[in-house]
Amino acid sequence: MMKHSDFRIGAEFTTGAARWRCTDIGTRVITAIRLDEVRIATVSGGVKSMRALCYAEANAEGWFNGPPYAVAESVFDEDGQEGCTFYAGPQGDSEPESRSLPR
Repeated sequence: MMKHSDFRIGAEFTTGAARWRCTDIGTRVITAIRLDEVRIATVSGGVKSMRALCYAEANAEGWFNGPPYAVAESVFDEDGQEGCTFYAGPQGDSEPESRSLPR
């Protein structure tokens, strides 16, 4: 478990199955962007489709460049910070590929 003083801007951490990068440190809260999945909605011919990019794809397309960031930042208060752990790196040789999501 992490404490507020453990976070550093640019450092990565996890919450359960999600991977995050710290983008700001406030007096009591942490803001971060999610790295393991970026959801993108597109509309073509009036049809909306959703897909998820893996870290490698989103990073290559510049989604994590910032600030400002192209992805939403999430806020972790004191309770949310307790569920965070330091990111230990990929667990395999590659990360999951992008996939289509249900509408």
